[in-house]
Amino acid sequence: MTGHPLAEFDALEALIEQGQPHLKVKRLGAVQAGSTALPLMMITLGSDDPRKPGIGFFGGVHGLERIGADVVTAYLRSLVMRLSWDDALHHQLEQVRIVIMPRVNPGGLWLGTRANPRGVDLMRNAPIEATESVPFMVGGQRLSAEMPWYRGPANAPMEVESAALCHAVEQELQPRPFSLTVDCHSGFGLQDRLWFPYAHTARPIPHLAEVHALSQIFEQTMVHHRYVFEPQSLQYLTHGDLWDYLYQRSLKAAQNIFLPLTLEMGSWLWIKKNPRQMFSRLGIFNPLIGHRQARVMRRQIALLDFFTHAAASAARWLPEGPAVAQHAAMAQARWYSGRGA
Repeated sequence: MTGHPLAEFDALEALIEQGQPHLKVKRLGAVQAGSTALPLMMITLGSDDPRKPGIGFFGGVHGLERIGADVVTAYLRSLVMRLSWDDALHHQLEQVRIVIMPRVNPGGLWLGTRANPRGVDLMRNAPIEATESVPFMVGGQRLSAEMPWYRGPANAPMEVESAALCHAVEQELQPRPFSLTVDCHSGFGLQDRLWFPYAHTARPIPHLAEVHALSQIFEQTMVHHRYVFEPQSLQYLTHGDLWDYLYQRSLKAAQNIFLPLTLEMGSWLWIKKNPRQMFSRLGIFNPLIGHRQARVMRRQIALLDFFTHAAASAARWLPEGPAVAQHAAMAQARWYSGRGA
């Protein structure tokens, strides 16, 4: 993870080549980082049948959080290595579409910055406004690209990276009856968290029952896990959240269900175990010691594999009939009790 970015980009290209003919690659644009042009790549595999569910994995939205891109790439590598021998995987791929963007912000990864090369924080870049007060600066600001959490100019088009992510989701996933996404980040707290919308408001999402049912099978299956499953609004609100924006747009197709999740890996734990990481920009957001990085990979690859199975088998766990109201009531009590939701 601490190698030169060029080597990491070359390794991804080699992995894609190794996965042929099962992987399809579409270039959604390019980003200039200094004198280097970096592609925005979407990788797909699995069923082309639009009636089948879909799952999307995204990493590297924040360039400093390289562990997110590494986790998504590691999961892709696991799939590619299994394609040569795993009949169960091939059967699963007949039932689900997988979409992978390991490097949503290739310029930020190349330069070692949270924002893209234009100074825009992609997770504050969508045209959606918080309906309640947000924390100063952290919730998104339009003062200057020289300061963190910059949203970009008001009323401007989304950044090319944000637009590419939205294109991938809206073309490949949302038209399906059920789709799920996992966006991999790091840097918040001592625990790994699985956040679901909303980030722009404290009110519950319309698919609260479905999210609760997903959390239930997660907790029943991932025994002894250390994840916190919760709405992002329990922690803080922001303007411009890409997943809120995409979720809101998905509601126009009332018959389809789209559930976006954000994996927020708790990097403070790595700092607690190795305080010297505080003196490294990368160390604040990434494990720098080899065995800790390996441990993170093992845990998170298992997590992403669970969500692939959950998406492929959504018809077996999505609530129907009276179960919808039951899950919604349990979710209200678990996550929104006392908040006036």
